[in-house]
Amino acid sequence: MFRRAYWIAAIEEAWRRRSIVWLSGVRRSGKTVLSQSLSGVEYFDCELPRVRQSMADPESWLRALRGKQVVLDEVHRLANPSELLKIAADHFPDVRVLATGSSTLQATAKFRDTLTGRKVEVFLTPMMSADLEDFGDGDLVRRLTQGGLPPFYLASPPDEREFQEWMDSYWAKDIQELFRLARRASFMRFVELVVTQSGGIFEATKFATPCEVSRTTIANYLSILEATRVAHVVRPFSSHRRTEIVSAPRVYAFDTGFVTCWRGWSSPRPAELGILWEHYVLNEIQSQLPGVEVRYWRDLRHHEVDFVVARRGRSPVAIECKWSGGGDEDLSGLVAFRRAYPRGPNIVIAPGVERPYVRGVQGVQVEYVNLDGLIQRLG
Repeated sequence: MFRRAYWIAAIEEAWRRRSIVWLSGVRRSGKTVLSQSLSGVEYFDCELPRVRQSMADPESWLRALRGKQVVLDEVHRLANPSELLKIAADHFPDVRVLATGSSTLQATAKFRDTLTGRKVEVFLTPMMSADLEDFGDGDLVRRLTQGGLPPFYLASPPDEREFQEWMDSYWAKDIQELFRLARRASFMRFVELVVTQSGGIFEATKFATPCEVSRTTIANYLSILEATRVAHVVRPFSSHRRTEIVSAPRVYAFDTGFVTCWRGWSSPRPAELGILWEHYVLNEIQSQLPGVEVRYWRDLRHHEVDFVVARRGRSPVAIECKWSGGGDEDLSGLVAFRRAYPRGPNIVIAPGVERPYVRGVQGVQVEYVNLDGLIQRLG
């Protein structure tokens, strides 16, 4: 069992803030193994009938666990999970509860109360940089091509059938149990298209015909992918200038392994690794800076900036993801962005940058950093 130190520390820090922690993450991202690796916890698998039966009287069950740390894995399998967690938060604050689920708590149909003010949420992303160190080899190319789900990363390499089995399980255990959709073929076709077009600009009307559903249904499908963390919606940064895209988002698949598998990239070339690296950078920001909203920028002349981070009261940070970072890359999009928004840091993030440096590009100062440098710059 690998000890994922970054995530263990995140859960322990969350417990210092609240007695209830909601750990979400896609299926097979490692929630169960992570929760079982916590020191001194009592683990309960809520998929087991005998475990659910033992919690029929929440007060008595919690009273027997005073002063302990407990894990409620797949907590949505309980008949009324929000009742138990609310009682724990209000009347048994000395019981530290880690509840796990695949979706955001707000999207889980059985939660009549979303526990506002009573919980801290931790989103377990696919493997990030600290996980690569914990898993021993730190092989970034392997992480990009095989993906960040631990079982897939550790395989040699994963078979396409494993990805399909994951999708079948996702449909049966997440979509059906939480959302009860009727049209399996249409939804699965939509997921396939989202993954194969990952990182592109999303237009619902282009998905409606191949999926044989309405534009409204496509919008509903996308909201489900976002709620279950299978897709990340990155919305445009804009001050509503006439020359900018102001509404169409970019949609990223949750994991690079699915992108390489479904695009048929068995041995990705540098340009393809660049696309996967962009996904990985987004994953890193979501892992280490979960409260930061990431956007992108594009104008009508097709100038683009991969990511823009804009916080209230601060100038926007423009981020370009480059696989090589050798100094000869095209930064015309970043230059165009700074003509529209003159103030703010300009960052190129590349895996090969050992020490940060600055260079001028058409009058724009550009900082070259690695992942650690980016997180420090945004933190």
